[in-house]
Amino acid sequence: MSLNYLIVEDSVKISDGICEFFTDKSQGGIVFEQAFTGTEGLRLINENQYDLIILDIMLPGASGFELCKAVRKTQNTPIIFLTSLGSEESILKGYELGADDYVVKPFNVKTLYAKAEAMVKRFKGDKEITVLKREELELNTYTMEVTINGSAVNLSPKEYFLLKILMENPEKVFSRNQLLDIVWEYDFDGTDRVVDNHIKKLRQSLGKSGKRLVTVYGRGYKII
Repeated sequence: MSLNYLIVEDSVKISDGICEFFTDKSQGGIVFEQAFTGTEGLRLINENQYDLIILDIMLPGASGFELCKAVRKTQNTPIIFLTSLGSEESILKGYELGADDYVVKPFNVKTLYAKAEAMVKRFKGDKEITVLKREELELNTYTMEVTINGSAVNLSPKEYFLLKILMENPEKVFSRNQLLDIVWEYDFDGTDRVVDNHIKKLRQSLGKSGKRLVTVYGRGYKII
């Protein structure tokens, strides 16, 4: 069964190059849809479900940031930003909006493929049913659903995996570097501020249950 990817990139040359490499590398196991404007990308996002979305930031019609925000309103599809905006401020803004990874131009397409492959495999790969509970907070590892008192909570893939690691190890303190190694895995380019940013967003997504995510000053984070 093919994987369906979306790439929204205004450079036809870059977009075609990525699609060609991914298709050849996967031996046809990846099918791409392409959009060259933010407006067209937004239309496709609203009409379809994808296994992965690759977004440029500087797009005509609507920015990649706007598209990422639109995806996160209804979907937890993995998102990789592909952009020339490599400042820490831009990277953190992308993560705040729910992106899962960030590749700065110029880039190696082999690295992009490896990041995408690792992300999708991890997102789709856990088929053993385990339900993790912390009183009102529940996480199903098979459906990847998180609920609070039975009501669903929409999390990005990175937020989900952060919560999963913490819930699998209640009361255990994880340092920022440990969480980077476990959750971000392959060839991460960035600082440990990304962890703080995701913990903050995860707390917001969990509402009152976000108080369970405790900062252990000088050491890291744990769930109680």
